[in-house]
Order: sequence, then C-alpha cells, then structure tokens
Amino acid sequence: MLLLNGRFLTQAMTGVQRFATEIALAADALAAEGGWPETCVLVPPGTAAPGYARLAVTPVGTRQGQAWEQRDLPGAVAGGVLLNLGNTAPLLVPGARQAVVIHDAGVFDTPESYSLAFRTWYRLLHRALARRGARLVTVSEFSRGRIAHHLRIPPGRIGVVQEGAEHILRAPADAAVLARHGLQPGRFALVVGTAAAHKNLAALREAAALLAARGLLLAVAGGGAAGPFRAADGTEGAGVRVLGRVSDAELRGLYEAALCLVFPSRYEGFGLPPVEAMACGCPVVAAWAGAVPEICGEAALWFDAAGPGTPAAALARLLDEPGLREGLCAAGLAHAARFTWRAAALRLLDLLPA
Repeated sequence: MLLLNGRFLTQAMTGVQRFATEIALAADALAAEGGWPETCVLVPPGTAAPGYARLAVTPVGTRQGQAWEQRDLPGAVAGGVLLNLGNTAPLLVPGARQAVVIHDAGVFDTPESYSLAFRTWYRLLHRALARRGARLVTVSEFSRGRIAHHLRIPPGRIGVVQEGAEHILRAPADAAVLARHGLQPGRFALVVGTAAAHKNLAALREAAALLAARGLLLAVAGGGAAGPFRAADGTEGAGVRVLGRVSDAELRGLYEAALCLVFPSRYEGFGLPPVEAMACGCPVVAAWAGAVPEICGEAALWFDAAGPGTPAAALARLLDEPGLREGLCAAGLAHAARFTWRAAALRLLDLLPA
C-alpha cells in the first residue's frame, strides 16, 4: 500500500505545504478515476479531517511535529511505501521503502535565510536520507543540480516533478480586497513574498520610488513582508502598501487587478507566485535567478537585481513600452496552462519505489 506522510496537514500554508496539499487533492481525484493506487494518509492525533473522497486518513501515535515524524510514524509504515511531500522524512524507515520531495537546497545555498538549528537539522537529515537510499524528488532541474551537488550524489538519483498553478483559479476572486487596502485596478504593482533574506524584497526600494513618482503603489502581500520597507520609526515607506497575509481568493483578486507581479527573489527552488500570476493574466517582472528562468521562460520580463538591469528599470519599460504588458499577459496565460497538479501527481507516481 502507498502511505502518505500527512504532517503537512498540521502546518501553516507556505509553498511547501501548497505542494503537498495540491498533490494529495490531485491524487484523491485520480483515485476516484482508478488512476491512483490505494493510499492511506498517516496523520498526527487531532489532525482536522481533510475531507478526501478516496484517500483514507488514519491518525497514528501520540506526538506532534518532528517527534511524531521521527518516532511515531515509522511504526505505522510496516511493509508499505511512504511518500513524504514536505522536505522531511523519518530516518527509521528503510530508504528503499520511501520517497521524499526536497524542494530546494536553500539550507546550503542561502544559509542566512534560516536559523542555525533549522539549517543544521535539514542538512543532516537530507544527507542521511541520501545515504540510506531514499528516492529523492524535487521540483525543478535547478534544484536537482543544487541538491545533487550538496549531497554529493549523481543528479540521476533525483526525480523532477514540476508544480501546478490551477489552484489559484479555484476560489472566486475577492475583488473587495482592493477597497480594503485602498488599491485601484491597474494602479499598483504586486509583490508576494516574505522578509526572508533570499526573497530580496529590499531590492524593490528603488522600484517603489519609481512607482510613487508616477502615482502608483507597490502592494506587498505575505507574512513579515513589511520589514524591508519600514523607515526608522516603523512606518512603511512612501508608495508602499503592506497587506500582510492574504487568502487565495484575495490573492487572485490582487493578481487580476495588478499592473504586474514583481518577483525579486534571488533564490527559488521553483517559484510558484509567478506561475499563479500568469494563470490569472497578470504580467510577471522577475529576477533572473534560481529556478525562475527555467519555470517562466520567455513569458516574463527579466531583470538582474544585483546589476544594471534593476527592477525599477524593468518596471519603467513595462509602463512605457507600447504593447509590452498586453503581450506578457497573453504569453503568461498560455505558459501557465502547462503547469497542472494532475500532471504533477502522475509524474510523481511514476517516480515512487516499486
């Protein structure tokens, strides 16, 4: 039997949990069609029921968090194959009986974005999983190369499953989010990210000033995203509107109304917000870094956040060049259609241990 590590169901939604959530939903839909094997989702006690139609859900153990995953979960695996979707996996399950999706090599490549304890544990865990022969999967060719480099294994040992984008179209757009934050359609550029170092939000100060000079705003959505834009007195800078965390419905409303998405991240294992934006018809202006060029290709307008081609220069081009925004909208819509969670789940199924 296929067993799914359901720890992600107890965690706050970030990109990793989004991947796990959507893969599980796609697997549930495929199971209803006979296209996915019998699967049991193993969860910590007290986990809210996810409401799957075909995937069974079974609470196991007495612990929570890492202790549950490392100590309680292995005893429930027995002879099954365990699929782990969120970067971690139990070391006591034989490598040949489990697969783990490691989304990027950020704990090695951008250590400043993580606490010492977090990056030390992840480095030890990923190296141990590789040594024990676990089937490793990641979400881009870029991540495959970086993970292979740091774990000192051949890239061929790591499968690649790209992500999907259609989840952002599931909830009706909440257009009222604009009024709640004093935004007007087409009069703001959107940023989706956190204040983590590799998200590089500080690179957008010049872009915010450019927008402000033209009577436009920079709207920043995401947890802890205000930091890079705060003045010494704690207030936000001119031309910046900090939105905090938003729901999927609010995010869709923002994508559909924004002048563009600005994505300055200097390191991404995949880069989901640009693909979400494209699926909503929102042009993407992004840093040429990490996996984002691989994922977005010619459907985005690029800049080098560390060089002369700054976010501000790219935004000025978007604003001033006739037809550029419309062309990016059309290219993005066509490009985003290539990324579906159903295709991702089917690809992942092909990579699991027999």
